[in-house]
Amino acid sequence: MHEIVRQLDEKRASARMGGGAKRIAAQHAKGKLTARERLELLLDPDSFEEWDMFKGHRCTDFGMADDVIPGDGVVTGYGTINGRLVFVFSQDFTVFGGSLSEAHAEKICKIMDQAMNVGAPVIGLNDSGGARIQEGVASLGGYADVFLRNVEASGVVPQISLVMGPCAGGAVYSPAMTDFIFMVKDSSYMFVTGPEVVRTVTHESVTPEELGGAVTHTTKSGVADLAFENDVEALMMARRLFTFIPSNNRESPPIVPTEDPVDRKEASLDSLVPDDPNRPYDVKELILKVVDEWDFFELMPDHAKNIVIGFGRIGGRSVGFVANQPLVLAGCLDIKSAIKAARFVRFCDAYNIPIVTFVDVPGFMPGTAQEYAGIIKHGAKLLYAYAECTAPKATVITRKAYGGAYDVMSSKHLRGDVNFAWPSAEIAVMGPKGAVEIIFREEKGDPDRIAGREREYREKFANPFIAGHRGFIDDVIMPRETRKRLARSLEMLRKKKVERPWRKHGNIPL
Repeated sequence: MHEIVRQLDEKRASARMGGGAKRIAAQHAKGKLTARERLELLLDPDSFEEWDMFKGHRCTDFGMADDVIPGDGVVTGYGTINGRLVFVFSQDFTVFGGSLSEAHAEKICKIMDQAMNVGAPVIGLNDSGGARIQEGVASLGGYADVFLRNVEASGVVPQISLVMGPCAGGAVYSPAMTDFIFMVKDSSYMFVTGPEVVRTVTHESVTPEELGGAVTHTTKSGVADLAFENDVEALMMARRLFTFIPSNNRESPPIVPTEDPVDRKEASLDSLVPDDPNRPYDVKELILKVVDEWDFFELMPDHAKNIVIGFGRIGGRSVGFVANQPLVLAGCLDIKSAIKAARFVRFCDAYNIPIVTFVDVPGFMPGTAQEYAGIIKHGAKLLYAYAECTAPKATVITRKAYGGAYDVMSSKHLRGDVNFAWPSAEIAVMGPKGAVEIIFREEKGDPDRIAGREREYREKFANPFIAGHRGFIDDVIMPRETRKRLARSLEMLRKKKVERPWRKHGNIPL
């Protein structure tokens, strides 16, 4: 018995050392934590239960039979975050560069299967050189096995990916199918083909950071949600995100006690929207003043800035926010903003998180670049997401709601549950100037008459009362009362249930 215990201790010590002290030091020299150090920060103290610590690869080619390291480059198991169950895997770059083998994939699949069985989220810490070349097709099969679990878990349990090192080739598709992706600046990157291949095929000279670094994917491509300065910050923000989301699609998000009264009035909101309809304002100020204790977790803040998405709480309960941003492109909807918001709406709907939409949108972005790139289909993604959404939906029109963009932004016609407007709201087919120039084109040569027509149009249509008369707006509210009215509405909608005709699934315009 003593000998067995000694062997157990040795094997555990070997597994915990990963690729050895020298490789751990190299990892630290790059400013990166090891796989186990990351898990210690992510999870509650002493909550991690490791699985398959002793598992190793089965490859015998290319001298691999003599190079078996316990754990095979990934640490898997479960633990808790703020007392809530979560399953985790953390790839270990010090062991075979964190490359994915058949055994490595089996470990990840095992915890993902169990996460779905018990209804717990999955967090993956990605730091891998890709498929293990020595195993050939077996490693490719391992990736496909993981991809299948990503698809099966989608909409069942939340999936969060932290890319904390290299993630290239087929490895990128697993994070891409998860709900949220965090990256670390200067040490993580994602791309399908690396700089050398790009240089050979397209003759473009580009660095890994430029091609697929954290800044690239949080500003240009929109692949990642947030970029952080280091591993510690990324892990702490993952813990914070975890507080806003439920464990699975049958549970509600955790309730966080607050001393912020739900009927709090915010008088400063009465002057948020400028008198000049062409002057911008920051919609984030509105969100911050509506949520509990100014606590707003924004996602994708540096991509498609003309729309704002993220999580907050009202009355201690999680709410997803979608808001046009007048500071950028006047809040117009374009391809990137439609895709960004649509995916967020679909996540909230999958986990029955209420959605509050703040509308100030002059329309869809015009121009050949948008039309040639398919704004018709991409804009329809947001329309489809809102129309399909059965989670509670509350909408507040703060200023402009013009044309088809009015319909798309959670209007009453797309089964918005509660639709409010501020007195400053303008709901019309288009703005007064453009409308008058079309309707009264024969009078364009007379500035005085055109100005009069604009005043007439504005009085008739550029207000919320015509929509209110038809029941498209439930009430016109004072801005200062926005938090109170939203809180009451969301409480009323808390037990909302929608029965829909059976179908395998819809066909969203991808």
